[in-house]
Amino acid sequence: MPTEILMPALSPTMEEGTLAKWLVKEGDTVSSGDLIAEIETDKATMEFEAVDEGVVGKILIAEGSEGVKVNTPIAVLLEDGESADDIQSSGGGAAAPSKEEAPAAKAEAPAAAPKEEAKAAPAAPQGADGSRIFASPLARRIAADKGLDLSAIKGSGPKGRIVKADVMDAKPQAAAAAAPAASAPAAAPAAAAAPAGPSADMVARMYEGRAFEEVKLDGMRKTIAARLTEAKQTIPHFYLRRDIQLDALLKFRGELNKQLEGRGVKLSVNDFIIKAVALALQAVPDANAVWAGDRVLKMKASDVAVAVAIEGGLFTPVLQDSDTKSLSALSAEMKDLASRARDRKLAPHEYQGGSFAISNLGMFGIDNFDAIVNPPHAGILAVGSGVKKPVVGADGELKVATVMSVTMSVDHRVIDGALGADLLKAIVDNLENPMVMLA
Repeated sequence: MPTEILMPALSPTMEEGTLAKWLVKEGDTVSSGDLIAEIETDKATMEFEAVDEGVVGKILIAEGSEGVKVNTPIAVLLEDGESADDIQSSGGGAAAPSKEEAPAAKAEAPAAAPKEEAKAAPAAPQGADGSRIFASPLARRIAADKGLDLSAIKGSGPKGRIVKADVMDAKPQAAAAAAPAASAPAAAPAAAAAPAGPSADMVARMYEGRAFEEVKLDGMRKTIAARLTEAKQTIPHFYLRRDIQLDALLKFRGELNKQLEGRGVKLSVNDFIIKAVALALQAVPDANAVWAGDRVLKMKASDVAVAVAIEGGLFTPVLQDSDTKSLSALSAEMKDLASRARDRKLAPHEYQGGSFAISNLGMFGIDNFDAIVNPPHAGILAVGSGVKKPVVGADGELKVATVMSVTMSVDHRVIDGALGADLLKAIVDNLENPMVMLA
């Protein structure tokens, strides 16, 4: 039976993507593990490997197509001895109608319901454990019409695939399993939808007669807009602010960089901030946690995410086990992650996870700002620039010092005020006494 190739979920949060490029064409023979396409997620362009072997019988989604939902059929794979005719006979490969077919389809719309074979196949079903149930498109349609639960049917096709004969011969109890779900009353909405704001057309009309350029949102910008709006609406933020005197750190950094010059290592202030946050999370372990819906997960290691600006958006690559790594190791890893982030070459495991984040706009001349918590993180440290300011020393004397302002945004569901204050104090102590971080 022809096998559908489905749009893959290349990360746990991926719901749709862009089929950027096909690396095969119809008629090509592929084996398991062969690269067949490039898929753009909201964060990166990734290569997609074939799972089965066979011949590419039909490409259903053209390259360059945006917003392709996960588990949507994108191509059909034929086994030995099968031809393109088998795709239609099996009911698989239902693609969008061609330009020539479109008028006829429109004209026939008011007519009676189409034949069983012409109906669109339901989406690929999943078992109770989330695994995909392999069934032919025709078998899925028949099962849907008869109210059969495919997870209760044993397939007789290749590799256990459920085919037409299996669902035609299915016993009534296979349908009974699906009945409770169908008859259950619809759940009441959890909450009223938030106001959506004016539509795109309404906004455009406000500026009618004024020159403007319309910029189409790519996947990354759509995701940033959706997730940060959700974060600001659903996370109870509070903010803690401190000034940090950097003179000791700048002096220490200069001495270290002279000694590391022969190894080609140059430490940045940001490297020290990463290390300071990582060690502070170990010193205040209750703050090293993430929000998990109905519980809090306390992390053992300090996995610190660092915001990296790229064209059109940002990444937050995660430096795992930052508390155990040397400053030079953190510096090298951060440079590598930032470079690949700007090229959109990070793998999902490199920018997902972490319990705390850092966003540093000091290099852009920003004195201070408030960042938005990136769920499921418990907090984020917004770092401003170091500026020469008059300060009163411990002896009461007025002096000039390099002062950096930081603001910690905190998820109050995970960290309370006093706990957040302890965490921020530990970060400040590490940065004002940098040699302690090497102990």
